[in-house]
Order: sequence, then structure tokens, then C-alpha cells
Amino acid sequence: MDAVATKKEVTEGKFLTFALSNEEYGIEILRAREIIGLMDITTVPQTPDYMKGVINLRGKVIPVIDLRLKFSMSEEVHTKETCVIVVEVNNTQIGIIVDSVSEVLDIKSGEIEEAPSFGQGIDTDFIMGMGKTKEQIIILLDIEEVLSPEELEMVNQHAAE
Repeated sequence: MDAVATKKEVTEGKFLTFALSNEEYGIEILRAREIIGLMDITTVPQTPDYMKGVINLRGKVIPVIDLRLKFSMSEEVHTKETCVIVVEVNNTQIGIIVDSVSEVLDIKSGEIEEAPSFGQGIDTDFIMGMGKTKEQIIILLDIEEVLSPEELEMVNQHAAE
């Protein structure tokens, strides 16, 4: 079976780009529900480090993850640029903390390459492709693959508590 066939096909479109550390990432604009400033996060015990807790957004409890920690980057002090992108993943809203939101880019299919293979044992399923624009590379994330089904289940359980 061809492993590439199971991966989501990357097509051109609009991507919301944001920074983590010195890298640019992008998610499909249709996945983003809103961008909000950092607000008080209620921590939930016995969750992984990257799962920061939950926020109350207009009466709705939304779990929040720190994308830096999820990607094994060092945790940084939050600045006024730090924000939360509320995304929809499998009918669940999740907040992801990013260093800063950059812009919405229209990336053409000719500007997107497949994610490179880093060899056996290195999971890159969450990378849809590499967008090449303005002499920079934007790592295009498949936000549904960033969290595993087990992690999504854990998120849903804690949000319901």
C-alpha cells in the first residue's frame, strides 16, 4: 500500500500563517474559527505539559494546547503578540497558543511541495506540505493530525468535566 495515498492531498488555498520560534507555519483558513488574545487559562490536572487547560469563551469551555510544547520546543514567556487561534478539529473547538499570527496567504498548488521524509520513526503525518513564498518556507499543518485521536478524546473528556 502506498503511504502517500493515505495522506491528505494538499491543494492550493488560503492559509492562516503564524510564528512559532523562528519558523512560519500555516493552517487552512477554513479550520480557523477565530483569533483571540491570551486569556486566563484554567489548568486541568493530570494532562500533558502541552495541554494548558481550558478557557471560557462566551460561555463555551474550550481546551487550549501550547503548540510550542506539542512540537517539543522550549516554552517561552508570553508577549503581547502571543495569541490563541481557535480551530475546529473533528467537530471540536480547540485553542492553540502561538507566538504571533502573521497573515492570510493565498498559496498556489505550484508553491506547495510534499513534506520531506526524515526517515523511519519520524512522524511527519501532521505536515500537509511545504509552502514556498517570498523566499521563505511555510510548514503547512494538517491540524487534524497535530492531535492524535487519543489526545482529542482526552481533550473532549476534560472539556466536559
